[in-house]
Amino acid sequence: MLLDHNGQERWSARDLQILMGYSKWQDFERAIAKAQTAVASSGMEPHDHFTGARKVIPGGRWGRQEVGDYRVTRFGAYQIAMNADPAKPQVAMAKTYFAVKTREAEIASKPDVTSPEGVLALAQQYLVAAQELVNTKKELEIAKPKAGKWEALCNSDGLIELGAAAKAFHDATGGLGRTKFMNLLRSEELHFLQVQNPRVPYQEHVQKGRARVKLVPAGPRTVEQTFLTPKGMDWLADRLGVGTMPAA
Repeated sequence: MLLDHNGQERWSARDLQILMGYSKWQDFERAIAKAQTAVASSGMEPHDHFTGARKVIPGGRWGRQEVGDYRVTRFGAYQIAMNADPAKPQVAMAKTYFAVKTREAEIASKPDVTSPEGVLALAQQYLVAAQELVNTKKELEIAKPKAGKWEALCNSDGLIELGAAAKAFHDATGGLGRTKFMNLLRSEELHFLQVQNPRVPYQEHVQKGRARVKLVPAGPRTVEQTFLTPKGMDWLADRLGVGTMPAA
């Protein structure tokens, strides 16, 4: 969080991207665009809450590169959280944080409590704040990863065969079978299975516990076959925009 020239809080959208669990800036920009539309629809000027900026991050030829960013007000950050992916636990936590902080700022300018009307107005403000906190905590509970979410799909090793994974994501993929599902995993968008060795995942997915490779019988010989872990299923569900339990 930074302060602008007027001493007002401003948040880096790039920082919020990480806090809300987004790995790709392009995906997070869509949430920002929705938030800007929501601000405009409420009769306010989006530019007052989303100011274009630049940010230096690690990467590029010289180890540092300049990328596009936004300086976002607390209200703007709250609107981003409201329009971000509700399946992400980080988003639910962000909703709670910004809802409470926004309400705290409103309550900071307390009504005149020397009159019955002022006392009533203050009580109403606290009631609204409490209700928002209850609602966002409920959202957080809903968004938490469920224990044993993929248990029904696991084999005796706790792994999920790709055919079972294809069935679990049937609705999200438009009904792809195992072979076409594997092609989807090789796509540039998902970048999960190698193109040059199409039955095996990229090493980063193995290292991060998303997949395991086992030798399985295939006629008179054995071949390498990829199995997803529950963590890998969660990763794929996030990429495919699935926020529900797997299909029975």
